[in-house]
Amino acid sequence: MTRLRLGPLLRYVDEAAATIWVETDRPCTAEVRCADGAGGREHTFQVAGHHYALIPVGGLTPGTETAYEVFLDGQRVWPLPDSRFPPSTIHTPSGAADEQMRISFGSCRWAAPPASEHDPVGPDALDTLAAKLAEHPADVRPDVLVLLGDQVYADMTSKATKSWLAARRDLREPPGAQVADYEEYTHLYYESWLDPEVRWLLSTVPSCMIFDDHDVIDDWNTSESWLAEMRATPWWNERILSGLMSYWVYQHLGNLTPAELASDELYAAVRETPDGTDALRTFAAESDRDPARTRWSYRRDFGRVRLLMVDTRGARVLKESERAMLDESEAAWLREQALADRESSDHLLIGTSLPWLLPHLIHEAEGWNAALARGERGPRWARFAEDLRRRSDLEHWAAFPRSFEALTELIAEAGTGPGAPASVCVLSGDVHHAYAAEPTWPNGEHRPDARILQLTCSPVHNSIHRSVKWGFRFGWSKAGRALGRRFARHGRLAEQPIKWRRTGGPWFGNQLMTLTLRGRSSRLRLDQAQRVRGGGARLETVEDTQLTP
Repeated sequence: MTRLRLGPLLRYVDEAAATIWVETDRPCTAEVRCADGAGGREHTFQVAGHHYALIPVGGLTPGTETAYEVFLDGQRVWPLPDSRFPPSTIHTPSGAADEQMRISFGSCRWAAPPASEHDPVGPDALDTLAAKLAEHPADVRPDVLVLLGDQVYADMTSKATKSWLAARRDLREPPGAQVADYEEYTHLYYESWLDPEVRWLLSTVPSCMIFDDHDVIDDWNTSESWLAEMRATPWWNERILSGLMSYWVYQHLGNLTPAELASDELYAAVRETPDGTDALRTFAAESDRDPARTRWSYRRDFGRVRLLMVDTRGARVLKESERAMLDESEAAWLREQALADRESSDHLLIGTSLPWLLPHLIHEAEGWNAALARGERGPRWARFAEDLRRRSDLEHWAAFPRSFEALTELIAEAGTGPGAPASVCVLSGDVHHAYAAEPTWPNGEHRPDARILQLTCSPVHNSIHRSVKWGFRFGWSKAGRALGRRFARHGRLAEQPIKWRRTGGPWFGNQLMTLTLRGRSSRLRLDQAQRVRGGGARLETVEDTQLTP
């Protein structure tokens, strides 16, 4: 009997269609059957000895919720026997102009340990959301879950994964206890997504994903010299190709709409051959060699809410004199998508794993570091700045000053004029805490009509050192701002085009933010996973505020 190895993951959903991703243990026909008679089937494709299918589900009824089952070669494999969770369902939007959308987001998730083991970083926010959703589905069910990077940690493996790696190779040889190849990447996804709560959650809530550095390696593409050093190692080529291949299979495919899938040449090539490994490996090698040839960014529309998920890792320009967060093609795509048919959207969401607006001290320190690294104060300062950049993760939008200014200008333009949305929100993670920040334009010049916000939420399940907590708090303070101005003067930085203030947080813990959007109204809620006496955990709301009326 064919077994379901991983999944199902409910990925894309619109008024009448959905896609559901599965991994199986052998080639087969995977089928989804819905309670209302809708469904779909797809034959698996093969990559590196693993078998996958992205099943298109058609014939759904707008504005309904229907349970579904998964069959492999005619045998039911989902729901699992004796499952303690409710049936997995597909909830389709109605398409009404004033329909409510609930979008939950966060980033940075270490795989949760088994329930029998103590969790040193506290309860997992996704596990806790799943438990609450299973008990009270109407109260907390997101319409989509936006995961903003570090879905797996290829460079910081668990004790169990280290033992598994040690059984297949010598960990004294590089890359040691980090993953080395495609098979080891698949193990990370099993460890993370076979968590019973997360597995059920991802089967019943649609998801959008984008990578960040730990999906490949810490500091991925932080600088030109970093990349040159990595490419000189004997293990890096296999690591980056396997990272990009596994990301395409496990995360990226499900981000695409059915129309995009139908026109995707790589997807067609992988499905049409008995073994798609070589085609996918060639694609990954070309993507690594010339990042401008590949677009990992994508657009999703949820009624009158537009989400632009932006690749801030693979699309970078690293040459020191030309550093940019996005290459020219990627920046042009973002601009086109943000400004096209603005009157059709009430809210514009820009998903970028790395925050646009940071605590003031950190922002100025990153700009200062970038100036020194490109030689503003001479070669000795440049060497110091490169070392500091790597050790301190100084690589957010602020570390790419021209890109920061370009994004700021684009956000202002998208939020200004008769067709402007009610809000433009930048959704980010990475920094292991949560906050809200709002920009202002000097003297009221060019002030957008939309409300502009930076909304940052992480981690979903991770930790942060006490000293780093103190640093983030200090970064927002008056003293932190004053110190930041000294960095700016030493780096000969131009004055920032905007000012901003923190309007919420910082909040520390395992957490998720949720935007509730209806018409031009928007509301923000922050929920944290908290331990309860006697064992277990629950979500506690620590912030609930109206953003636009």
